Amino acid sequence: MTLQLFEKIVEIKKELSKKIIGQEEMIDALLIGLFTNGHILLEGVPGLAKTTTVNALAKVIDLNFKRVQFTPDLLPSDIIGAQIYDMKTGDFKIKKGPIFTNLLLADEINRAPAKVQSALLEVMQERQVTIAENSFKIEEPFLVLATQNPIEQEGAYSLPEAQLDRFMFKIVVSYNTKEQEYEIAKMASSNEKIILEKIIDNEILQNIKNEVLKVHIDKQLEEYIVDIVCATREPKNYNLEEIENFIEFGASPRATIDMFKAVKAQAYIRGYDYVSPIDIALVVKNILRHRVILSYEAQADDIKVEDVIQKILQKIDIP
Repeated sequence: MTLQLFEKIVEIKKELSKKIIGQEEMIDALLIGLFTNGHILLEGVPGLAKTTTVNALAKVIDLNFKRVQFTPDLLPSDIIGAQIYDMKTGDFKIKKGPIFTNLLLADEINRAPAKVQSALLEVMQERQVTIAENSFKIEEPFLVLATQNPIEQEGAYSLPEAQLDRFMFKIVVSYNTKEQEYEIAKMASSNEKIILEKIIDNEILQNIKNEVLKVHIDKQLEEYIVDIVCATREPKNYNLEEIENFIEFGASPRATIDMFKAVKAQAYIRGYDYVSPIDIALVVKNILRHRVILSYEAQADDIKVEDVIQKILQKIDIP
């Protein structure tokens, strides 16, 4: 690990703290997503600085940022672009949509219908967009940072499992503490204009990503990760018969892949060049909570997915 690059991460967090009070877990998740090319789903009630944080991150890392407000009348072409007829030249031209950026904020993603949701699938997985007969590569880095409001059901659509699986993390954004709330109100009511400085550019970002890939993880910890994910599919094999009826579908192989990537980035932003069980514990619920589908029996018994994950963690021995 290069100390100079790690200090840049510390500087990024310090710069973001000028505008964002608290929400350390959300900031760490966004950095992990940025360093590993992982998309992030942020769930929380309005007013918890989700949009503000994403906007601030784009300024500090000097990335292109675009925001799309998802609504029930949104069309796929509103996101990816369309082929339009130019009356002056008599030719068809490609008008690119807001998807052509580095950070795409999909605000209230669950308010858009299925056609719009499916338009994001190709670009989130393949990093390319197809408009008419033309395919375009999306320049790196590219991240979809989506928000959804858990309390509003009218005019909202559940995200399909195939799309949920494309998100590395689902972060549940909680309220700030009383002290943080005071600081937020104080900051918002002052006339002071906060200008965020650029800390790193794309070249330094790429160097950090290369270092994250070199973070060491023991084979025992890799097997531990695989065991956790497999236990969501076959609880009986891990003496977890008590939760077998609570799980309809377990996590996909993408969960294992994302966890291998995320634990390295988590260790790196903590200042280590090796993965420890702590790093796994810090990311495991964020990776699994949107991938493990609970049964009706679990919902009837008011069992939450975090409860199921906790049972698995308690049963499988840490190396």
